[in-house]
Amino acid sequence: MTVAVGLTAALTDTISMDSWAAADAPASSIPNGPARTSPATPGVKTSHLNGWARMYFPAPDNDIQVTVDAHATFDPNGVSKPTRSWGTFRISHRLKMPDGTWFTNWGDLTVDCLTTGGPTATVTGTLTKTTPGGPWEEMLKNHERMGVSFYVAGNGAGPSRIGLSGGPGPEDGPLRKCMAPAADAPVLNGGYTLIDKK
Repeated sequence: MTVAVGLTAALTDTISMDSWAAADAPASSIPNGPARTSPATPGVKTSHLNGWARMYFPAPDNDIQVTVDAHATFDPNGVSKPTRSWGTFRISHRLKMPDGTWFTNWGDLTVDCLTTGGPTATVTGTLTKTTPGGPWEEMLKNHERMGVSFYVAGNGAGPSRIGLSGGPGPEDGPLRKCMAPAADAPVLNGGYTLIDKK
């Protein structure tokens, strides 16, 4: 599904106009969130993804930001699925309403999978907190899973990119761990640090 379907459509369906929340606090500031680092067993490979960025969105008066602090350990024998993942991420979507006011929908998610390969990463997590009265409250009740993909460009390799799954539609079924769409939206501001398995 596209960002437009996953985020904008959900907002226009169920926005509560008197529900407002700050969106720019980093995910690592979530109370009782996981620690930024965790000791690894000798020989086990680890991956890390940290940062904040504002992504391109093709509609005017929309501001979408993703903050992430994700970590994973992997079997040293080369298995690509992580043996453990932890961390947090936040998706924030601020948009102008028809009456000229601004509404921010945000969701805090607990990481349940981080996979990495070269300059790319995929993160999935389940909702733990969201805008009171906002469009993701129903999904919060079921701790729905969302996914984000990242392309972290090196010097001279063009813009970094983000891909968002958004919330699942009524006929989509639940998103599985480690799954996200292609990282297609260019980063406009900010950036990410990605450390692949080592």
